[in-house]
Amino acid sequence: MASDAPAWLRAERAEIDNHESNGSWTTVIDRSRLPTGRSLVRLIWVYKTKRDGTKKARLCVQGCAQVAGVDFDQTFCAAMRGTSLRALASLAASMGMRMR
Repeated sequence: MASDAPAWLRAERAEIDNHESNGSWTTVIDRSRLPTGRSLVRLIWVYKTKRDGTKKARLCVQGCAQVAGVDFDQTFCAAMRGTSLRALASLAASMGMRMR
């Protein structure tokens, strides 16, 4: 809705500020400064309204267009808390499901 526009813009600004404070990217204004044979990485916004009504915006990169060691040198793997793993295992067991 148009009435949500300011909240979505704040969520986008917060995401961009996080990337800038982490040094996640280098802003390229002049395409002629790109290395030969390289192109800009495509980005897409993903929006979510959380349970408490707050807006969350994520800036995602088109990963299939990236080259390891050229476009990135680090990866991220989310870690699960032990209590969450136990709850998930308990739920899977109660439903007769297997975890792998």
